[in-house]
Amino acid sequence: MKRFFALFFIALYALSTGVFGQNDIKSGAATCPTPTDVAAVHLYGLWHAELEGQAQVATLQFERHPDNAGSVRGRVTRGNTTVVAAGDVDEGEFSLEESIDGQRISATWLGTVVPDSCGKEIRGSWNNALDNTNTAFVLRKAPGWQ
Repeated sequence: MKRFFALFFIALYALSTGVFGQNDIKSGAATCPTPTDVAAVHLYGLWHAELEGQAQVATLQFERHPDNAGSVRGRVTRGNTTVVAAGDVDEGEFSLEESIDGQRISATWLGTVVPDSCGKEIRGSWNNALDNTNTAFVLRKAPGWQ
């Protein structure tokens, strides 16, 4: 009988700690940054980019910039082409530079974090520095990345 009560209390404790460790969605306790609160850490991970007029989706992979903790570094992949990129977000304004050769800027991304997206959607304009064309873009964070 003592063994039964011991197991019962262990199970009860395990269940209660799991419940208290969860975010309370009803009370809004889950963390959802406003656009002005979004920082480089919110950009880390995999993003999908839709560029207006282009059927192919690009992917962007961001990680902490080794030389500047407030920035990101990563890569942009379109089809079989991958380029390096570096940028940041400040007060909801997103800025990214990409480079084909790692020396010169070949394109820039300028946009804003979408309100009520919890920092997981950015809209703006992609500028190809090689031919000076502008294209509207939408970046969306891939599912599974916080």
